[in-house]
Amino acid sequence: MVTKYLRRGYSTFATHVLDIPPRLLAFLLLILLSFLPITRPGLYILFMLSLANLTAIIVASWDLLTRAGQMSLGHALFFGLGAYGSALMYKYYHLPIWATIPVGVLIGVIAALVLGIPCLRVKGPFLAIVTMTAPLIVIGIFFFFSGIFGGEYGVAGLPRFFELKFFTERGLPYTEARYMQQVADYYISLLVLFVSATILYKVATSRTGIVFVSILDDELASKACGINVTRYKLLAFVISAAFASLAGGVYAHFMTIAGPSTLAATLSFLVVLRAIMGGMATIYGPIVGTYIYALLSGYVLKITIHVPDEYHLFIFIAIVVIFIIFWPRGIGRFIVEDILGKASEKRELEERGKWIWKKYRKKKKKVASS
Repeated sequence: MVTKYLRRGYSTFATHVLDIPPRLLAFLLLILLSFLPITRPGLYILFMLSLANLTAIIVASWDLLTRAGQMSLGHALFFGLGAYGSALMYKYYHLPIWATIPVGVLIGVIAALVLGIPCLRVKGPFLAIVTMTAPLIVIGIFFFFSGIFGGEYGVAGLPRFFELKFFTERGLPYTEARYMQQVADYYISLLVLFVSATILYKVATSRTGIVFVSILDDELASKACGINVTRYKLLAFVISAAFASLAGGVYAHFMTIAGPSTLAATLSFLVVLRAIMGGMATIYGPIVGTYIYALLSGYVLKITIHVPDEYHLFIFIAIVVIFIIFWPRGIGRFIVEDILGKASEKRELEERGKWIWKKYRKKKKKVASS
């Protein structure tokens, strides 16, 4: 019985992962990231990758929104609302982390509904302008009611997923406890990214995702086919906001603070740049672009070359321009579609493993007998 399930599991894994080079590459990268802390890369590297994991969720959620033909330049709004919502629930109601983050997601979804309904009346650059001004309005409200939202200092004193005391009470020295705390944060961010990216990819490749693409290609033709364009656009807005808010809630507890920087226009701008560099309308491309940005900005420019932080954005913009010239569809799409796509061509069934070949022969016998 056990052998039967192992064979079936192997056949499924081989069919859906091993036999598809892009998925195999993603699986190997996941394994690499999972075992990275064993090499003890240092606190800063783990912290940088943890933030990259959360940022990748925002960029991937924005990419899903563009598949429905909506260009948002204020996606930091939902990230900031998720962070502030989670922080306020802890500050005023002392809810545990597992309860504050869903509340932050709910606030982001409500904001998407409130903002999305009027935004659907505008298109193209007008939609981008409306979404760009939304975070600025929210920041103004937070500053006006600084007694509630903390003004320019934000809401501080939030708990982390694993407090330092959790490790020191188990006999670990302070240095080792700090490292284990960062390792725990890293694995949490990686798990949240994996789950979020999987769901977003499933949505993008489902029937709903196909409808999103049809709206992007020709909205008028989609309406003529009987598609409720308004409903699907609002659905894309809500799903995108939910995952961006989820990243914001987790980020607030990573940093133990939710401040105005979570609503900054620079964050929304960088979301677009990362998606363009990785490859839009792919879900995996923006994630690749996020890791490239983290490697360039957090390691190469900051540690290797020692470039001041204020110049990082200008250098990154120049790099994005170079990427657009050589890989206009994004580096992620270039790797997956142009390089690995050729390896993904249909191969002979004999090359797919003996269990898949046996399954194919059984199906062939059934067809012949019928």
